[in-house]
Amino acid sequence: MNISITARRFKAHETLKDFIRDELSSLNKYSEDILSAEVILSYVNSKESIKTAEINLSIPGHIITAREDSDDFKKSVSAASEKVTRQLKKIKTRKTVRVK
Repeated sequence: MNISITARRFKAHETLKDFIRDELSSLNKYSEDILSAEVILSYVNSKESIKTAEINLSIPGHIITAREDSDDFKKSVSAASEKVTRQLKKIKTRKTVRVK
């Protein structure tokens, strides 16, 4: 799987990039057809400093998108990854129902 990480208006630390790679590599157990993954990190510099993570996965026939906001990038990435996991499971069950 090809993973690209984009940090808007800041430079992402290497530990954050490693965390994202680990989080996305765990998605392979739900679908081995993942072609590429794009992660976009951004933040709004206000009192709360809202951090946003958006994950875009490309699999044959589908593009899966999930976006999550929180006060920490790791929380945002984890929550968006959970949303992507649910979508992958739904697609996988649809495929197995059609095959039967």
